[in-house]
Amino acid sequence: MTNAITRLNPSTLPNASHMGYSQISIVKPGRMAYISGQVAWRPNGEAVPGSLSEQMILVSANAKSALTAIGAAAQDIVIARIYVVNLTPERLEEVMPAFLATFDGSQPCVTGVGVQALASPELQVEMELVVWLPD
Repeated sequence: MTNAITRLNPSTLPNASHMGYSQISIVKPGRMAYISGQVAWRPNGEAVPGSLSEQMILVSANAKSALTAIGAAAQDIVIARIYVVNLTPERLEEVMPAFLATFDGSQPCVTGVGVQALASPELQVEMELVVWLPD
């Protein structure tokens, strides 16, 4: 199968590939999936980890579980949006390793948004995905 998603970093825009993402993703026609924001909640109801980096690791694992459930993989992610409570450069640096690990090197488009709060007071990070579904 040919790659269904073409990634671009044109010379007229900052080269995002050095940061682990792409400025543009072009998707061939096909089915799309929209994965709701994944947070650091666990299916067994275990407590949410206290640290931002631990939460991002769990968020990434939940996102990968959602991909598996729909028969997709990291390379099928078109765009990922991450929402971080009280976003600062330091907090962004803390989430980036686990956030980028979600993509297994595929470099989708990404958007980071600082927010005041998420669905529950203990939550610090949330990630939603738009995914191209393979046949």
